[in-house]
Amino acid sequence: MGINLKAKPFYLSDEDIKWVENTLANLTLDEKIGQIFVDMLWNNTEEEVVERIQKYGMGGFRYNNMSPADLHKQNRVIQENSKIPALIAANIEAGGDSGVGGGTHFGHHVTIGATQDKENAYKLGYYGCKEAAAIGCNWTFAPIVDINKNWRNCVVSSRCFSSEAEQVLDMSKEYLRGAKDAGLASCMKHFPGDGLDERDQHIVTTNNDMSVEEWEENFGKVYRGMIDAGVESVMIGHIRLPEMSRKLRPGIKDNEIMPATIAPELLQDLLRDELGFNGLVITDATHMVGLTSAMRRSEIMPYTIAVGCDMILYYRDKEEDIEAIKEGLANGVLTEERLNEAVTRVLAFKAMLKLHTKKAEGTLVPAEENLSIIGCEEHKQVAKDIADQAITLVKNTKNQLPLTPETHKRIMLYTVEQAGFAPNKVEADRLNQRVKAKLEAQGFEVTLFDPAAGLNGKQLLAATPIKEFVDQFDAVMLFVHVAGFSQSNVRRITWAMPMGPDIPWYVTELPTVCVSVFNPFHLIDVPMVPTYINAYSDNDATLDLVIEKIMGKSEFKGVSSVDAFCGAWDTRL
Repeated sequence: MGINLKAKPFYLSDEDIKWVENTLANLTLDEKIGQIFVDMLWNNTEEEVVERIQKYGMGGFRYNNMSPADLHKQNRVIQENSKIPALIAANIEAGGDSGVGGGTHFGHHVTIGATQDKENAYKLGYYGCKEAAAIGCNWTFAPIVDINKNWRNCVVSSRCFSSEAEQVLDMSKEYLRGAKDAGLASCMKHFPGDGLDERDQHIVTTNNDMSVEEWEENFGKVYRGMIDAGVESVMIGHIRLPEMSRKLRPGIKDNEIMPATIAPELLQDLLRDELGFNGLVITDATHMVGLTSAMRRSEIMPYTIAVGCDMILYYRDKEEDIEAIKEGLANGVLTEERLNEAVTRVLAFKAMLKLHTKKAEGTLVPAEENLSIIGCEEHKQVAKDIADQAITLVKNTKNQLPLTPETHKRIMLYTVEQAGFAPNKVEADRLNQRVKAKLEAQGFEVTLFDPAAGLNGKQLLAATPIKEFVDQFDAVMLFVHVAGFSQSNVRRITWAMPMGPDIPWYVTELPTVCVSVFNPFHLIDVPMVPTYINAYSDNDATLDLVIEKIMGKSEFKGVSSVDAFCGAWDTRL
């Protein structure tokens, strides 16, 4: 395949190249294998981290969020014990909170898209990565350059800038620029492009069924633009691109069409040769069934490297995975030349980030006083400005707004809270309590629906007398927080029972406003609501802004960058 270490994105000096070559020449086989793996740390003790590094010498780490002090200490331990400075990565997709506990939430990609201002994509990359950099993170697994072409897609519903390639490219380039200015390398994902299949590669191999021409006009445009802009790495999704595979491998049988992670025609012919990508290629998580269902894991490990990936994201069992690489070398699936090429790219990536010189200077992990920027007031104000620009009035067919304490004082508040992977929130953090308090602070009288009340038969048919309900309240607000991003996770609004008291029977009786604070596609589940708002976040600053806008104190500025109507005619009524 060939590497040009002086070209984009590495731009290495002769001195940098010498370090790469000398380092490679002095590595044992075990050390080379260590460099191609990214390990996952999850609440590990310092002793466990040191033991792992001493035994396996992995090239990089992905960590779970902890407090700034804990992560700062953990990353210092990693770098002090690594023979070769380590890559330390995080999914900085929504801001500093994606990279460090207590970091600032600037908004998911779809939030940024709704602002229609690519400068906010720069701010997401810059400020989010700046906070992560403070604890020693040097690599962001973002931007997400997927394009939402199907509202049913369960992986990128909130994790994409737009349904239009041009906007995705414009914003992704700005995120890249921001991350670079903050000192982090970026990793665009998920090649060859997610956003079509409604299934989830965590548990099944998914397809991008675009024709070659459609792909070129959409994902091809984005990938070419990002490569031209100097993106440093790309994460490969466990996603098939069948029409492209058929073009590049005439006569290929359906059962031979593999996910991109193990598809040489996509990694070599398309990504490297046609698109001209010279940077680092990493797999998506190798635990996903989208990959493991294609062949045995012992075969997958060496084959991913053989066909064009440079790094493997996560071990399953370290001993087994390392042995699989060695067996691949022994049986010829993986050549030593190709392994050396992969390790060279890993080392070049580190040299590009100047990790070797920072190690010599003792600056791989910034000084502890830098932690003060994490979640600072300046960053919170930037985040609030972005939220103000993003909140979207998708639908207001009956012109019910504004609702104020003067016009609609008595509010019946319903909430739907389904947290997905997130642990149960403590009562003080629950959306219903926070929204109730915020409405009351504005002068509303709020009754919070109690799903446990009235279990005397009235629950089944929502049998509260209509007149009693209408006499008691002036308007209804429904706040929905359904989190999650996968097929195995909650994503749609579900009700306690089919004809229970909380279903939206009330929309024809009283003015009703529905606010989704996460998923932008919930209107499909409540098409009968006349007023629907996408807030994109449930943090306090965003909730305050939403309520202000409902009251008419400020205007709605957001514009949906995805199809919030979900392609259905009745959602517009």
